Amino acid sequence: MANVVVNRVKEFLKKYPPFSFLSAEMLQHVAQEVELMYYAKGEYLFYQGEPAKNYFFIVKEGFVNLTEDRNSITHIMEFCDEGDVFGVLALLGKRPYVLNAFAAEDTLLYAVPVGIFEKILEENTQVSLYFAAGFASGKVVVRPDLTQSQMAGRFFKQQSQENKVTIFTDQSPFRYSPDVLTCLKEETVNQAAKKMSERGVGSIVVVDERQYPLGIITDKDLRNRILAAEKPTDIPVAEIMSQPVITIDRSCDFSSAYLAMIKNRIHHLIITEDGTPESRITGIASDHDILLSQGHSPAVILHTMMKSLEVGELARLRNQAESVLTSYLDNELSINFLSRIISEINDVLIQRAIFIAKNTHDVHYKDVCQIRFCFLALGSEGREEQLLRTDIDHAIVYEDVEGQDRGRAQEYLLKIGNEVVEILTACGFEPCPAGIMANNPDWCQPLSMWKSYFERWILNPVPEALLKVAVFFDYRPVYGAKELAEEITSYIYNLVGERKSFLNFMAKNALMNPAPLGFFRNFLVEKSGQHQDKFDIKLRAMMPLVDAARLLVLSHQVVGINNTFKRFEKLAELEPQHREIFKEAGKAYEIFMRIRAREGIREGDSGRYVQPDNLGKLQRQLLKNAFVPIDELQNIIAVRFQLNLLG
Repeated sequence: MANVVVNRVKEFLKKYPPFSFLSAEMLQHVAQEVELMYYAKGEYLFYQGEPAKNYFFIVKEGFVNLTEDRNSITHIMEFCDEGDVFGVLALLGKRPYVLNAFAAEDTLLYAVPVGIFEKILEENTQVSLYFAAGFASGKVVVRPDLTQSQMAGRFFKQQSQENKVTIFTDQSPFRYSPDVLTCLKEETVNQAAKKMSERGVGSIVVVDERQYPLGIITDKDLRNRILAAEKPTDIPVAEIMSQPVITIDRSCDFSSAYLAMIKNRIHHLIITEDGTPESRITGIASDHDILLSQGHSPAVILHTMMKSLEVGELARLRNQAESVLTSYLDNELSINFLSRIISEINDVLIQRAIFIAKNTHDVHYKDVCQIRFCFLALGSEGREEQLLRTDIDHAIVYEDVEGQDRGRAQEYLLKIGNEVVEILTACGFEPCPAGIMANNPDWCQPLSMWKSYFERWILNPVPEALLKVAVFFDYRPVYGAKELAEEITSYIYNLVGERKSFLNFMAKNALMNPAPLGFFRNFLVEKSGQHQDKFDIKLRAMMPLVDAARLLVLSHQVVGINNTFKRFEKLAELEPQHREIFKEAGKAYEIFMRIRAREGIREGDSGRYVQPDNLGKLQRQLLKNAFVPIDELQNIIAVRFQLNLLG
């Protein structure tokens, strides 16, 4: 009978970290030593300030609340359900408990003696890291350090996948050649080509007398600018070189170099002593060096996409990008880095769709096809945060025209917008359910009408207007006359400066979704409908952070920063007294984006609704940690914007 009980304990424990990291032999040893305890609903396990017991707890069945007494008020700090570990750091640190613990319902617990666990901590690196990351402190999470949590999660993931090689992280260095072939700008093309042939390389960097880089010539330049153009080879290289060159310094990390290539559509980066063109060359890196060696190359996808006129090929390339995303998620690249890569691919897809649309319709609208217009990405794509092919939000702003051209201009641009929607839909994106798309006449309007929209929303911030603000304030120009978007931005900031009370209404709206600290007892999951018993990670976790970042950046009159990560970085700089909260908020947002992306890829949908039972214990704990910055940010907003006065 004793063996049966021990085996049951063992089978339970091995499902949950840190016990899941133990060998079968050590787990058997632990199972033999644990004691089963029962606490009735409302009964206290220990009190704040009480000396630590000689064991810590794991919830077998039931539910435990950890609370803190402050100013004669009891605050619930953490919820512990099946598999949660608590009371560890007080025990190991030989210090009093920092929280109270009581059974919120009839509860069964396993108590693990400290003696046996001290031995495990000494011998098992994974278990030590688990506790070092703060997963099982005296209050489970005394103060979340999301960086440690993420590091621990990655460590466990690597340990659980034998023979798996992580290809790189976004901070990893990249290889480059310190041996750079150069020539002076006065040398002829023939001399440069001869040097390239003798060295067996496909490029040569043009430098001045100080060895500062001026330009670059590649095999492709020789073919297109000399042979195809039927130019003589005795002209100076300065006449055909590509310039300016893109330079970086040797300490540049992988992601920065990678993104520089993608953003500038180039195949070579020049490494200089201080990272600028005003210093000596120390190396050269090609896309082959830092991209193809990794096995995946968004740069290749972009290069092919930029030349494609076939919707079928664009769809295939966008599918390829999804495969790259899956691979990079598996290899734990930073979400900020991934979102910038995917945003660049989405931008090029939209640009090609517009190019195809103009080829189709310009011939029928020669009278208005030269009109200046700007295609705006909105919402998550406007913030450069759309990893998955979720619904598309976009709009068109165009210059004001008079007379009969007004109707023709909108008719033409609506056809462009409709073609873009059709192409994006063919590439796997979902149409916006609310119709916020460039083929909707409401959102394909001249500059004056867009100004009137924003004026109405800002001067009369009713609930419907605030919903529009949440989408339309995160716009980003993707194609066309960017100065039109810039004029809208200037107009918005002037209005907000004149009507500062608008920020109070935005603030109230930003607190509509409180921190979901009750997530793990399922009272914040959907109660009915298609997504019953699932957690809406977009509405309850991501949007509170997006709304807070947007509001606070706008309150500082910071122009040109739409991305949530960058907004929190800027806020940390502007408000050093809250630096840590903003840094933690950025890390929390990365966790939410990662979990949503994984869920979406697994389920083949937007990833918005997460099934809690599908999350591993580590993911659940990461979520617990990540909810805390939401609460802290909302407290700052409530005080700063005096929301108690709004009612």
